[in-house]
Order: sequence, then C-alpha cells, then structure tokens
Amino acid sequence: MLGLGRPGAAHGCPTLRTTYRRCPRGGCACLGRPGAAHGGPAATKFLNPGVSKNSNRAGLAPLTIVGMHAPDFPLRQITDRIHAANADRTPLRIRGGGSKDFYGQSPQGELLDVTPLTGITSYEPSELVVTARAGTPLLELEAALAEKGQCLAFEPPHFSVIRRDATGPLPQPTRSATVGGMVASGLSGPARASAGAVRDFVLGVKLINGQGELLTFGGQVMKNVAGYDVSRLMVGAMGTLGLLTEISLKVLPVAPAEATLVFQLDQASALAQLHRWGGQPLPLNASCWLSDESAAGRPELLFVRLRGAVAAVESACRKMTQDVPGTRLDNAVAAPDWQACRNLRLPFFTPPDAQPADTGKLALWRLSLPQTAPELALPWPQLVEWQGGQRWLWAPPEAQAQLRQAAAEVGGTATLFIAPYADSTGARACFTPLKPTLNRIHQRLKAEFDPAGIFNRGRLYPEW
Repeated sequence: MLGLGRPGAAHGCPTLRTTYRRCPRGGCACLGRPGAAHGGPAATKFLNPGVSKNSNRAGLAPLTIVGMHAPDFPLRQITDRIHAANADRTPLRIRGGGSKDFYGQSPQGELLDVTPLTGITSYEPSELVVTARAGTPLLELEAALAEKGQCLAFEPPHFSVIRRDATGPLPQPTRSATVGGMVASGLSGPARASAGAVRDFVLGVKLINGQGELLTFGGQVMKNVAGYDVSRLMVGAMGTLGLLTEISLKVLPVAPAEATLVFQLDQASALAQLHRWGGQPLPLNASCWLSDESAAGRPELLFVRLRGAVAAVESACRKMTQDVPGTRLDNAVAAPDWQACRNLRLPFFTPPDAQPADTGKLALWRLSLPQTAPELALPWPQLVEWQGGQRWLWAPPEAQAQLRQAAAEVGGTATLFIAPYADSTGARACFTPLKPTLNRIHQRLKAEFDPAGIFNRGRLYPEW
C-alpha cells in the first residue's frame, strides 16, 4: 500500500537500511523501486537527509516554514500534541475533513484535527506548480486552479463524511475533502489511466514525524532526484508515517476540447476495443463500462471520454465511431455523469437492497488489475474503469477469498472499499495482505518515521 517493492540487491547489500541509515557499502538505503501496481517511479538512492539536496530533518525550534503567511500557532499546537503523544505512546487518529473515514481499517486513537492548517501558500501558474497546506479544502484548491484555466489532472474524488445505514446514499462531494486526505489516501478519478495517479503529481511534502520533527522532502520541480522519493512514499500511506503539513503539486492546463462517446458493447468486446484504441494515437482520457439497469433490456454500455486539442478530439471521434457504431453525447449531459463516476455517485454505487439473511449485507469491492486482464467470471455485476484497470462490484464480505483469488490469477488485488455499515466513526474495509518480505519493509519504514507507533495505528493493517 505504501508503494514499495523489494529491497535492492544489485550491490549485494546484506542488510536493509531504511530512511536515515546508510548502507555499509555506500549511500544506498537498500530500498527497491516502488511497486509498479501503484504506478510508482523508478528506484533512486535514499541519501542521508543530512547531506541530501531534497530532504531536510530539523526540530521545530526555531520553527521556519517558507511561504507560510499565517501565524504558525496551529502547527506549533499540533506539534506539541505529537510530542506529548510520543512521550506517552498515545495513539493519534489524524483527520482532516473526515471524508475518508470509511476507507481502511477502523480509525483508532485520539482525534488529531489538521483542518487549522489551511490555505494555499504558493501558486505559480506559469510554472504549473501549487503548494497548499494539508487542511486546505480540495474544492478551494480546485477553484483557485480553475480561475487560471488549470486543474488536478488525476481528478481526485470528493467524499463527505459518511453517516448512513446500509441502504442510504453514498458520500456526496462537499468541502470536507482536504488536500492532505487526497494525498494520504492516494485515490484518483476516471482520468487516472491516462493522466497518471496522485503520486505522479506530488513534487514535495512537509510533514511531522512521530517524534515531532519537521521534515521536508522534494521541492517544486519535477526533476528532483537527489535522494529517495519520500514525497511520493506518503501517497497512499493513510497517515501511518507522519502528519502531512504542506504539499506541492504539479498541475496541468484544462484541455481545450472534450468529447464523450458511448458504444453498446459487452464487457469482453469493450475491453478488447479499448486495448486496440489504446495502441493508437488517440486522446483517450477516461472510460467507464457498465450495464444500465435503469433502461429497458439493461444495455451494456461503454463510455469513452476524449480530451486534448480540438483537431485531435474531432479526428478521434470520427475514427472511433467508424470503428464501432457509437453516439457522441452533449458535454453538458456527460460532464455531470463523469463527476458522479468520480465521486461514486452513479446509480451503480447505491448500496443494493438487503440480501437474504444467509448471505448478509453487500460490500463495495474494488479490483485493481492489469488493463489487459480479461473479463472475470464472477457472479456479481461490475463497473469497469481505467481501460480495464479498475473494476467495482457489490459482493458479500464473505466473498473475500474468491475475489482475491480471481484478482491474483490475473496479477491484481482486491480491496474491500466500503464495508456494510461503514460510517464516520468506524470502518471495516481491508486491503490485500502484504507478502512477508514487503511487510517487513513497510514495518521498518513505520518504525523509522513513527517509532512509538502513534499515527493512525492499525489503519492500513491491523498489526501496525
């Protein structure tokens, strides 16, 4: 989940040295490349922060944060709380807007609110870089980018605090989603397969570790490889390694043109066609396949969104509708549907009615698979995104073994994304267990950043 691979072995290093320790044979920290399944970057040396050009480790006396215009009182208050928790080994539950309390294992510990850390500290539209504090509402950041014709290309989802019973609505987009939660959860929207994931756009972070130290990693440029890429390590870590205080992100201009095409295809034909189009110079941006349960005959539909230059989009529309009979939708009609897909608000994501007592309630499962994976022979309806790379379905929690085996057979994983009765105070979602070697790497990283284990204990995996 933290996006790490196996320890590097090219130099024959006998031991694992993580984070702030040096390998006996040189400057390498013996960490392998981030896991490809999460879209991580290539391996880099993790230099000692004392000499690295892109990382810094310092206490908070004196406190200096470049670009922070507001008083540093909220940060000082949070740091004092972390110092006290570290001394007492009191678990802390990091929380911004609470929009993703449903995601992961049940939150534990005393609440540590980061919403006072808010505001955009730096924005250079000409450089395509923005820096914001972790508690900044995501809608506030996106509104500032929109004013300059720019956006977060990976389309992070917005969720509200979930308080519902098994048949109630799923979260709606509100101001509760924060920049820090976006990075900590590592979730991306419909454009992820073409634009990239959250981690691909994180340039640098500032965070407080479990000992109350302020750490700075990365910067505000893409070409910054002086040390191990700790900034992107924080993406998807669910706050288990430290409390994010500030994040620098790469942004992109809004595409000049957009079009949505819809084709009537079964799942196997839709996947095959997407793969053919993917091998051609077409401005594919997002895809969504599902069975329309609300229409007569329940047609199986493939929606494809194109984005790019006007000429490229128009040419692609003509070519694709010649390849397969299809219809072009009005953007005013299609755009809300893509937003609904991004925020799990399509009818598909409404929890099904209660099943018979012997099967229990249904949970929302997320399958992360290679795009080339074939249609899976599962008895539950599916919604397919990311050109086949992400597949959603409602199935009983008891189907865990069956789903994980089916995903593993094609090189993927299955995550219980939203469990029955998940609410803002307790979740039951769970991730695919790590292999023993990878689990040891994760635990050693946890021990380096958070020796007392006070941050989001058990949020990723029950044992840590």
